[in-house]
Amino acid sequence: MTGQAPETAPTTTARPNVAAIVLALVLDVVLVVAFAATGRASHDSDVWSGLWQTAWPFLAGLGIGWLVTLAWRAPTAPVRTGLGVWAATVIGGMLLRAASGQGIALPFIIVASVTLLVALVGWRLIATLVRRLRRG
Repeated sequence: MTGQAPETAPTTTARPNVAAIVLALVLDVVLVVAFAATGRASHDSDVWSGLWQTAWPFLAGLGIGWLVTLAWRAPTAPVRTGLGVWAATVIGGMLLRAASGQGIALPFIIVASVTLLVALVGWRLIATLVRRLRRG
């Protein structure tokens, strides 16, 4: 022993930059708002006047999902982040809708669950696929 500190191996896990984190969060928010707007439009509702009322429970659930999954550590990970964010968005959104007197009929729960799964996990799957294809 020479009294020197042992060398540590460099970490191979790249941390996402701030721009990637912000982009992922903004994309999630846009997709949740688009989900709410599409739902309102499909029921012949005035999209703009009630958009906030429809969207806020799911946006709150999305925020909870980002916190619970620590999404900023791997914002584009489909399983690690995407599934957790999706589950929190749906469950939190439905609970908050019920608590605020909005409807949560079974068909709506099913449609919302599938739509948000495709949106919140789907873009992450596409991003992962594109990244892998670019590598080689």
